[in-house]
Amino acid sequence: METAFWLMIAVVGTAFFAFISVVVWLGTREKEREAHYRGETARRIAEADDAGSVLEYVRETERIDTERTRLKARLITMAVGVALMIFLYQAMPGSPGYLVGLIPLFVGMVLLLLSEVLMKPPAD
Repeated sequence: METAFWLMIAVVGTAFFAFISVVVWLGTREKEREAHYRGETARRIAEADDAGSVLEYVRETERIDTERTRLKARLITMAVGVALMIFLYQAMPGSPGYLVGLIPLFVGMVLLLLSEVLMKPPAD
């Protein structure tokens, strides 16, 4: 029985890490493709217009990437808060120590609220 358990752990572990490596590889390919398309678009803009248009395009794409990265960071902060609450609730049953997870949860919520509602520039 014990041998079957360890065999199952080995198979599941191998499948899990193979899946992770494929996901990372696909993400890398997607980033390469996006960079190629951005370069092609910038080249075509440069051929058609002046350099100011290219600079404006590059700034806009960088701004969009920065916004996406910041949004991911805020959501990850919120997820860490929820995961911490679940972990501490299971680790210390009957104790209110799990409420410590509210700190990163609320920090993520406040950052998300500030960026998405209060700090948005008015639409033109």
